[in-house]
Amino acid sequence: MKVAGAAVLLGAATSVTGGGRASADPVWDDLFRHWVPEIFAPLPDPAEHSEAIVIGSGFGAAVTALRLAQAGVATTVLERGSRWPNDPWREIFTGDDMPDGRGFWHRTEFTGVTKVPMRFADFGGVLDVTPLDGIDVWHGAAVGGGSVVFTGCMLEPPRRFFEQIFGGTVDYDEMDRVYYPRVRQMLRLSTMPADIYNSTPFTHSRAWDDQARKAGYTPQPSDSIFNWNVVRAELSGATRPSATAARSDLGNSNGAKFDLNQNYLKYAQSSGKSAIFPGHRVDAIAQDSGGRYAVTVTKLDPNGAVLRKRTLTCDRLFLGAGSVGTSQLLVRAQGTGALPHLNEHVGDGWGTNGDVVLARGESSLRGLGQGVPSASRIFDESGMPLTLESWYIPGMPMETGALASLGLAFDTTRARFGYDARHDTVGLRWPRRAQDRITDACRAVQHRIAERSGAMVEYNALGYDANALFTAHPLGGAVLGLATDTYGRVIGHPGLYVMDGAAVPGSTGTVNPSLTIAALAERNIEAIIRAGH
Repeated sequence: MKVAGAAVLLGAATSVTGGGRASADPVWDDLFRHWVPEIFAPLPDPAEHSEAIVIGSGFGAAVTALRLAQAGVATTVLERGSRWPNDPWREIFTGDDMPDGRGFWHRTEFTGVTKVPMRFADFGGVLDVTPLDGIDVWHGAAVGGGSVVFTGCMLEPPRRFFEQIFGGTVDYDEMDRVYYPRVRQMLRLSTMPADIYNSTPFTHSRAWDDQARKAGYTPQPSDSIFNWNVVRAELSGATRPSATAARSDLGNSNGAKFDLNQNYLKYAQSSGKSAIFPGHRVDAIAQDSGGRYAVTVTKLDPNGAVLRKRTLTCDRLFLGAGSVGTSQLLVRAQGTGALPHLNEHVGDGWGTNGDVVLARGESSLRGLGQGVPSASRIFDESGMPLTLESWYIPGMPMETGALASLGLAFDTTRARFGYDARHDTVGLRWPRRAQDRITDACRAVQHRIAERSGAMVEYNALGYDANALFTAHPLGGAVLGLATDTYGRVIGHPGLYVMDGAAVPGSTGTVNPSLTIAALAERNIEAIIRAGH
């Protein structure tokens, strides 16, 4: 799944996650310690005061941390999740076919796109599933944020959709010329090589493309963050299968995914100016009378036990906790008076990027393979503009005869986060009619392809496809040019910045948002450093 990053779990937020308790199952606790002892190492404590604090470690936060460090700014990065290692042979992460607690952030059950309910021990795993009213949000809970738990597609939106979304707030030409290429270079983005595309695990990718062509579409190759040499090592038996064996949504153990731990965060820490602190959940933010920012932090062990509570201070505070985390922090701070000068736009502009999961039947019986990286996509605007991306079937270790797609529709529905003072909670309501419109538009294209290509099974009729009311691409809540200026400076509170998907108004125009989030962070932090504020 393409999943956008988030690093904050608010203690009082509307979610099923839990904090402050250890695993109830000592057997599983022993297993987790045996499998991944690195995340149980004692956690260091950040300084009481920092020149800058970055909350989160996903795409926007990681870019911010590196560029601040390169500018000589001493920076503390706070991340609630663990810092997971990679290993060519150990199963660091669990699979989503039979997951255990390593997969999910403090929950004990999950029903994914396959409709198969799963139960497991409570643990601080890598994917947080946060239920809001009408939609579940899937986002990362690990150092590296969403880069650990997405499927690696990183695409630039079409100009006309970008300009419609941002309305002149951001110059597309500048992004296209400077900041998108900068991120592509840093993350070594490239399309799937022919030898991998033609290998057995990616039979489903070729079958997906064949059907699309029969329906009159021309599949376009998609840029990916995967390290193709590691994928080749899997194919040759030189490392444990991961990207070729349906492993992605819950992490790639062997480092096949070139996630942020292998680039931006690594370079930030090696500078000596940026220190990353896993296991530190940010619960609240405020500004004192002297202008310094106060950050209330709970230190957690991987089982969720509370180790310490502290208040840290900084001169400048950069929010990179993902759309949900950043929005909740700001909306709560506004509601409680902790940040009294936030404007009326805080909480606005939230959307799902039009996410839908779909399936269609194959056209002839064959083994389809379980390769994860998405090879290609098609675009359709016969109705609502949308992209379908070639995907794999998560949670299914056997062949199903299904070809999966991730739909990304250009929907303009937006919701608003609100604060409930009585319960000290922040939430929003996502209208079911909006999700139905998105689903219907994507299903129509999927059905057209299935019909014209002679698909043997109609998964829509079986109720298999589009059953998960979810988004892995939450966007908005602190939108550029509204809650902030055009470079992410929060209006009313100098020294406070939004650097993540919360700044994007609900959509990135039929493509996955990670590239745009990272490129906007590159643009914004460059301007902030240049101006000195």
